[in-house]
Amino acid sequence: MSTDEVLAGVGPRLRQLRKEREVTLTSLSETTGISVSTLSRLESGLRKPSLELLLPIAQAHGVALDDLVGAPPVRDPRVRSEPICRYGRTHWPLTRQPGGLQAFKVLEPQQERVVELRTHEGYEWLYVLSGKLRLVLGDHDIVLTAGEAAEFDTRVPHWFGSTGEGPAEFLSLFGPQGERMHVRARPKRRAEDE
Repeated sequence: MSTDEVLAGVGPRLRQLRKEREVTLTSLSETTGISVSTLSRLESGLRKPSLELLLPIAQAHGVALDDLVGAPPVRDPRVRSEPICRYGRTHWPLTRQPGGLQAFKVLEPQQERVVELRTHEGYEWLYVLSGKLRLVLGDHDIVLTAGEAAEFDTRVPHWFGSTGEGPAEFLSLFGPQGERMHVRARPKRRAEDE
């Protein structure tokens, strides 16, 4: 629904609400401090609704501002995705739009895998939720444990997978080349600051 369509529906809603509550324009004017002519023009669509006008009307009727403007309901923010099995791993997509930054929750089972370094355009960020995840990045061969993160340019030869010591659960964020993750965190308090 476009903004113009939403605004066009405000007047009729205002009139209907006032009539349902059996309130006259004069009475509403006295309650809100808005002139009768302004209220009449709002209801007939001759005056564009503004926050300064709608807030006192909503308050007078005891309704939410969203009810006056007919705001569309907020869609369910939960991401429900079907798991994808790839390379022996289970991936749950956490983002809805293709392209741009992609997020996945990944379950890496305990398995023996051959380390095959690969490169491609992009930037990746890994965060281990549980277990241990082996990361081979260039000349580095490290094991990430729960609570640890790694970020890297995927043009550097890399591989990550099972350590062979049990399953690992981790988050993977992947973005196009040049798009890096931005982590905002409050710094730890020093003892002398307390």
